Amino acid sequence: MPDATPHATPSGADQRAAEGPRALARVISLAEAVSFLLLLVAAVVKRTADAPEGVAVLGPIHGALFVAYVLALVILAVNARWPVVRALLAIVAGALPFAPLFVERAWLRPAAAPAATDERPAPPLPA
Repeated sequence: MPDATPHATPSGADQRAAEGPRALARVISLAEAVSFLLLLVAAVVKRTADAPEGVAVLGPIHGALFVAYVLALVILAVNARWPVVRALLAIVAGALPFAPLFVERAWLRPAAAPAATDERPAPPLPA
């Protein structure tokens, strides 16, 4: 059974297997967050300017992106062997404005590679 702690580190093989789903989840996460914000703006315009067209167009788009977001995170969580708590938090984040941006930044970006240096190792000391 997977570890339920949100800080468990998957193995290198698990991380490599999750790169494709991670990239897809990043794109969908960003698109879902933007569509949610646009839908909120459209809802305000609908109420203040009596213009329901924005909600009529953006509502189904956001709904489809939310479903894609959840599916992408489930696939990623399985491939990357995320703890259940992390997966559930990432999915719940899709229901909050700006939260998918946090998920993308904190959990979906690939780990930074160590910086290459021009330094050579020091020669061994004479015995």
